[in-house]
Order: sequence, then C-alpha cells, then structure tokens
Amino acid sequence: MQKNKNRPPRGRGSFGASDKKGTAKRLLAYITRDHLGRFLIVVACIILAAFTSIYGSMFLMDLIDVYIKPLIGTENPVLRELVNALSILAVVYAVGIVSNLLYARIMAVISQRILRDIRQQMFFHMQDIPVGYFDSHTFGNVMSFYTNDTDTLRQMLGQSVPSFISSVINVIAIFCSMLTLSWHMTIVVVVMVFIIFMLTKFMGGKSGRYFYKQQVSIGKTNGFIEEMINGQKVVKVFCHEEQTKADFDKLNEELFQNASKANQLANALMPIMANVGNLQYILIAVVGGALAVGGVGGITLGAIVSFLQLSRSFSMPVNQLSMQINYIVMALAGAERIFSLIDEKEEVDEGKVTLVNAREENGAIVEAESRTGMWAWKQPDGKGGCTYTKLAGDVRFKNVNFSYVKGKQVLHDISLYAKPGQKIAFVGATGAGKTTITNLINRFYDVDEGQIVYDGIDVRHIKKDDLRRSLGIVLQDVNLFTGTVMDNIRYGRLDATDEECIEAAKKANAHGFITMLPDGYNTMLEGDGSGLSQGQRQLLSIARVAVADPPVMILDEATSSIDTRTEAIVQDGMDKLMQGRTVFVIAHRLSTIRNSNSIMVMDQGRIIERGDHDELIEQRGKYYQLYTGAFELE
Repeated sequence: MQKNKNRPPRGRGSFGASDKKGTAKRLLAYITRDHLGRFLIVVACIILAAFTSIYGSMFLMDLIDVYIKPLIGTENPVLRELVNALSILAVVYAVGIVSNLLYARIMAVISQRILRDIRQQMFFHMQDIPVGYFDSHTFGNVMSFYTNDTDTLRQMLGQSVPSFISSVINVIAIFCSMLTLSWHMTIVVVVMVFIIFMLTKFMGGKSGRYFYKQQVSIGKTNGFIEEMINGQKVVKVFCHEEQTKADFDKLNEELFQNASKANQLANALMPIMANVGNLQYILIAVVGGALAVGGVGGITLGAIVSFLQLSRSFSMPVNQLSMQINYIVMALAGAERIFSLIDEKEEVDEGKVTLVNAREENGAIVEAESRTGMWAWKQPDGKGGCTYTKLAGDVRFKNVNFSYVKGKQVLHDISLYAKPGQKIAFVGATGAGKTTITNLINRFYDVDEGQIVYDGIDVRHIKKDDLRRSLGIVLQDVNLFTGTVMDNIRYGRLDATDEECIEAAKKANAHGFITMLPDGYNTMLEGDGSGLSQGQRQLLSIARVAVADPPVMILDEATSSIDTRTEAIVQDGMDKLMQGRTVFVIAHRLSTIRNSNSIMVMDQGRIIERGDHDELIEQRGKYYQLYTGAFELE
C-alpha cells in the first residue's frame, strides 16, 4: 500500500526561520556541488570590484590634502603628479568595471544552469511519484512550480545573491577603511547601521510570511484558471460565467491581499533606509566638522570628504542588503514549494518479476533477445537462477479491500477471475468502484487487503513498468500529444516501425480518416488533437494500444462520449483488438458488453451480481432492470 497517499501536501503551513535555513542550505548545495569553481571566480571579482570602489573613495582624501591644497594660491601649479594619480584612478576604475561585467556574466550562467537542473529534477521526479499526488494537486498549481516559483529563484540567483555578497564585502571593507580615518565618526555610523538592521529584521520577517502566502495564492489562482480554460464550454453551456467570475474574484482578492501586505512592507523598507542614510550623512558632517574645528583626532578636510563618501557607500550596500533580503525571502518561499514536490516520496516498487521476450525451445520457455510476439514472466528462483512463466493473461482478485483515504473503504471483498482470452465487463452506477478495480490491476494503487494474481504471480511482485507494459488501456478521456499522428500512434511502443503503426491504425479502423488528413500520418497534432472529432481521437488511442500489442486490455467507457454511428466504427476496431486477449470492459452502454464471458454488476464497492448476459437476464435483478430500462445508471 502506498503510505504517502493520505499524507497532506508539504508546504501548507507557515514559512518559519528553520524552513528558510534548510531551504537556503539546499540551494547553496546546487552552487557548491556543481559550480564551485565559477562561484569562487565570482566572489574574487566582487572583492576586486569592492576594492576599486573603496580606493576611489579613499583617493578623495589624498586628492584634497596632497594634490589640491598645495596648489591653491601658487602662480604656476605643476599638475603632473595630479594627472598621474588621476590616471592610476582611471585604471583602477576600469578594472572595477571589467570585474563587475565578468561576475554578472558568470553568475547569469550559474543561475540558468541551476534553474535547468532544478526543472529537470522536478520533472524527472514527477514521473516517479504516485498518481495519487495529482488527485490532491491541481494541474495549475503544479505548473506554478515550474513558472512562478522558479522565476523567483532566477531573480535571487542571478541578482540577489551576487548583490548580497557584494554588499557584505563592501560593508566590511568600507567599515575597516572608516576606522582608519576616524573611529569617532565610525561610532555614529555603527549606531545608524544598528537602527537600519533592526528595521530590516522587523519588516523583513513580517513580509517573509506574506511572500510565502503570495506564492501559495498564485498556485491556487493558476490552478483555477487552468480548470476554467479546460472547462470553458461547460461554463458557457450552464451559464456559469457570473459564478466563475465570483470564484475567481475570491481567489484573486486573496492573492491581492497577500501580495499587498508583502510588498507594502518590502517597498516601504527602501525609502525608510534612504532617509535613515540621509540622516546619517548629516550627523557625520556635523560631528566631523566639530572634530576638525576642535583639532580632535587629526581630522582634515580631505578626511571628512572621504569619510562622507565612504559613509554614503556604506549606506548603499546596507540598503541593498535590506532590499535583497526581501527578494531572497520570496525566492526561499518559492524554493520551499519546489522542494515540497522534489521531496514527495517516489512510487514504491519492490517487484522483482520482469517481462521478457520469449520463445519455446524443446518444450521449454526461454528468453529471446528480440521481439517474438511471445512474452514470459522472468522470476528469480532464489538460487541465482530464473524461471519463466508464459504470459497468458490470467487475472484473479482474491478478497480485495481498498480505500483511497484511510477509513473510507471503496472496495469490499472483491473476488473475481478472468481466464486467458475472456472478456469481463463491469457495470454499475458512477462511484460503484468499476474504474478503481482497473486502477488496481495496473497498480496505480495497491490493495489494502487481499491479493491480485496475474498468471499465478502476485502483482506486487511484478515490477510496475513490466506490469503496465503487458496491459493496454483505452480511456474515455483521450490524451493526444503535440506531434504527428504517427508519433501519437507510436507512443504505444516507441520502437515500432512506420509499417507497424499503419497496420495498427488499419486494425483500429483509423487508417481511413488519417489518409484524409492534410499530411496523412505526418499531420501535426496540437492542443490535445483539437482539430479531430472525439471519435477520431478515440480511434487513435485504440491504434496506440494496437501497436503495443498487449495480452491484456482495459477499456474504460471508451465509447460513452461518441455518437452511435462512430461507436459502431470504434467498437469494430476494439473487437478486432480484443480477439485472443483478456479484456476488462467498463461500459454504460450495455449493448457493447452482451458478448462478455462474465458481467460483474457493482454497487457501492461490492459485486452484487455476476454471470453472462443471459444468466443475468434470467435472474431479473439489477442487471435486468438496467438492461430493460426499469432502472437507469446514475
């Protein structure tokens, strides 16, 4: 049983400090693991750029005290030393410009590669998590992981992280430079910085919680929009536009409130920091002037000018730190949601039995290297060898109980068998448990109690990929993918040749309409095959199963959404496909299952009647009522 089925999705609670630290460490690991060398070059360039900036500020003192003041009042001033010093300053600034360009370019490469790795990790992991995850998460919300949440990471990695590092290095370097000029004025700066730090901590902590709520609200809104786009026809048919607008307004208002609260605090921080910086500038000028007039500490006019420039440079990175913290907090909120997907437990597969190509040799079944049309189950015998069992399609349920959510049982003591080549049908009202039975056969879910046996092997002992490779499924809702008609048919078996795909289309009665398409089998399909009718899409799904050539088939109401004439064509294609195979059929139209070997009538997760068509008619029970119209399926 999948233990994570009922586990609530991660990341639904508050985004606390411990979450930030853990998420930040995981993001840092992407840098240190794969891009450490490049990142060290970035840090070196940032240090070099910081040095050039500080050198320019410190140069002001020498410019005034050493080069300008001695020239004041002279009749023929010699400017050679001043020109040389300015030339050196120009070279230093040029080095700073190159350093800034270099680290920005390298950091852009690092950030994009990390985002590529994260998207790949999310998508590859998404293929391995249980189907149940998508029962509790809307498609739009999942899409938000790949769009909005990764975009916050892009901004943080490409801009906020280098700006943060640059600000920290500048703060340390400038602080040391200010100490060398005047410790008296440095005290004023320290006091003001402490005030700035406390404001940043208070406002950043408050906005961080709302930034996380904002990302969650974006996911909900995207999920709702995705549902409405897919169901636009239904909305219009039932005149549900006004209610849809009201529902969207509710979600949009929630997003507005969370985003407003987050950005009000974040946007207010920068002006506050700027004004505190202006106040600091005035205080330093007053204190510095008083010290110079009083002759305290040997403060000169050049030292005051340099210190004022350094204080302004000191305030700038502190302000940048406060601003980048908001972006970083928002990105960490997005990253926490991304990691909630990456941390979802993968589908458990403890099966050891595999499906192999086989052939008969001297009356025994042996493994074949290439496709033979015959399959066999390869089972370890516990002695270092293997035994082979021919895949026949014998499926049996033994006292199966199942529940999607603990405490809410869906199937009750289900026992049935399908011998090789038999056609087993399930009928009953919606929610009776028909589709659930087929989901258990292919192990989208595992049973709570009981056993499902396939050719004498418990399905839990069969590797899921091999189990599903032996099953062909035709669903009511057809999914076609962007690509040619040929590509969509070949989806059933990727190594199928064009000839095999065409033969499968002929068998499914799809060849006729395909040849009438603009480019035949090379016609491009987009938007889930929106240019095709429902019947044509269904015929392609049957052709897809036909090319896979599975020994067992599951037909889940495959003809319920098409007209009677098209149904006859589709049904003929399915009949050809069902010959010689074990077939499980779910149908609301009882005319399609009259020739079934056994019909299971289900009600509230239980089999209440079973037998072939004639036997059930003679019983004059629920099936008789359904067939004669005395009782309708709901």
